[in-house]
Parts: sequence; C-alpha cells; structure tokens
Amino acid sequence: MSDLAELEERVAVLDACVEPIATRPVDLTDPDWVPKMRQGPHPLDEAGIRPEAEAALRDVISCYAEGHKQVRAELRALLERYHSFCWATTLPFEPTPEGFRQRLLEMSAKDHDGDTRDMMLTLNDLCGQARDAGVDLRPLLLDVADISSDVDMYGMGSMRDILLRAAGREPVGLW
Repeated sequence: MSDLAELEERVAVLDACVEPIATRPVDLTDPDWVPKMRQGPHPLDEAGIRPEAEAALRDVISCYAEGHKQVRAELRALLERYHSFCWATTLPFEPTPEGFRQRLLEMSAKDHDGDTRDMMLTLNDLCGQARDAGVDLRPLLLDVADISSDVDMYGMGSMRDILLRAAGREPVGLW
C-alpha cells in the first residue's frame, strides 16, 4: 500500500505543476484559437515535467497491469482525482504489440478519461495504427478488457465492453 501512496504523491505533485496550464482559459471567440493551441508547447514541456510525468504514468500502468482488482480500482480513482495530470500525460505509441498493449492499459486505467466519445475516437485511431503496423489486435484487446472496469459510466458501455467490441474488429462508436 505504501507503494501506491508514494505513487499518488508523485502524481499529485505533477498534477499541481500542470494544473495551471490545464485550467488556463481559452478564448473561444478568437478565430485562431485552435492554431494557437497547436503551435504552443505541449503542456508537459511548458511545465518542464515531461520525463517525470511519463515515468509516473508508466509506473501507474505497471501497477495497474500487475495489480489485483482493488489496486486497479484505486489507480483508476487516482487518475480521476488528478485530472490535469491525466489530461496532459499520454505515452507515445510504439507500433509493436507491447506498445499497443501499453496504450490499451493506459486507456483502461484512465477509464473513459472523462469523455467516452473522445476515448472511442482515440481507440479507433490507435487500433488503425497498430493494424497498419501488423499488430494482432484481438488477443491484446481481450487481455486488457479482462482487467478493465465493467462500470458503464456514461451510458455508452463500460471500458471492458468497449474493448470487447473493438476485439470484434468493429469501430467502437455510437452508431
């Protein structure tokens, strides 16, 4: 349990570093707001914490993959509490079976990541990239679905349901 407490402490510090960036107002009346956001530095780079944040996320994912049901539930709750960290920190995709599995574990741990629709779009894109790289998706999707939450948070299916649908090679969408 102390390992989880130490991990939460690390994530809390990183969340506090990136929170001012994550909550900074965006002027949606400015017609150039999207290009301006894309041209700016990544929030982790702006906060100067990319290596530490990615290392912490890797540790969360490692604990998540190896932990029992209660540990996984605690890690999902941790990522929900520290939403600025969760928003800013994503592992880069490596086009290998292990790289695909790591991103699936990240998505499972983030459990809808606040918006099921965005998560489904990300999953579809990730599956397409992995398929293009020759990764056999189905066993990895089934493996991660097996440890994912079965709570339907927003009426579009649980994380487990969504991954199981993806394993059927159907796009995971609302239509």
